[in-house]
Amino acid sequence: MQTTSPDILTTLSTLRDYIRWAASRFTRAQVSFGHGTATALDEAAALVFHTTYQPYNLAEAYLDAVLTHEERQAVVAIVDKRISTRMPAAYLTHEAIFAGLSFYVDERVLVPRSPIAELIEHRFAPWVDEEQVENILDLCTGSACIAIACAYAFPNADVDAADVSADALAVAEINSHKHQLDDLLTLYQSDLFAALPANRYDIIVSNPPYVSLAEWQQLPKEFHAEPALGFKGGESGLDLVIRILVDADDYLDAQGILVVEVGNSAETLQNMFPEVPFYWLDFERGGSGVFLLTAEQVTLYHQLFITALA
Repeated sequence: MQTTSPDILTTLSTLRDYIRWAASRFTRAQVSFGHGTATALDEAAALVFHTTYQPYNLAEAYLDAVLTHEERQAVVAIVDKRISTRMPAAYLTHEAIFAGLSFYVDERVLVPRSPIAELIEHRFAPWVDEEQVENILDLCTGSACIAIACAYAFPNADVDAADVSADALAVAEINSHKHQLDDLLTLYQSDLFAALPANRYDIIVSNPPYVSLAEWQQLPKEFHAEPALGFKGGESGLDLVIRILVDADDYLDAQGILVVEVGNSAETLQNMFPEVPFYWLDFERGGSGVFLLTAEQVTLYHQLFITALA
């Protein structure tokens, strides 16, 4: 439904005009961000560039290019839809960028946005010897963005990706085909480790549901447009995280590492296990709440994790 004055189509003409206008609309409408963009201006640029088939890194000189009438109509329509539906922009464009790669997304999966992308781009250095990485597991894979980014970073490794949701795995399969990785990536419908074959992994990485019920209820509408299954981690937010900590001991190689994102539940997790030396990773591009444990540490504190699960 179009809510924009028809005058906009004649008074605005360039890419720059429509990016500025869209940013103002988003700010005035108080839409929320956090699905790959952090500001109204970034979101506006992403939508305008996508709608006019321009690259996200378009040179500034082209911002003064004049849009055709048809292009102006398309931009106005998608901006209106972003505001009226409160859907994340990635659901409107069916595209999200993660670790520099393009992924298909829709309402069956969370929009990729984890800071783990930066860790993958650095090939998990200095925690592993990239030449020795042969097997990688991505739990709660969703769109398979983490698994596929790992496959690019470690082209000689086999990558397994698991999710309990058949809908999510359908999207993961789309992305596996898109990136021509069917021979390197194996998808499993599994409740965490439950349906996985016996295997030992050099890297287990996961961005599981970790939002407490109270926190989830307070999230903006854009986040409620995403599948609740990808958010809800129980009363504390850590139900699945603790299960991963318990079972990872049976799947990690002796020199392997476990990397898990827990977001705002980081403090709760650390307080739950004050004895455990979680290494909280820092990211140059922002983001927090991602811990790393070595296989040795996972084994050392295994009984502690089991006790918490009981």
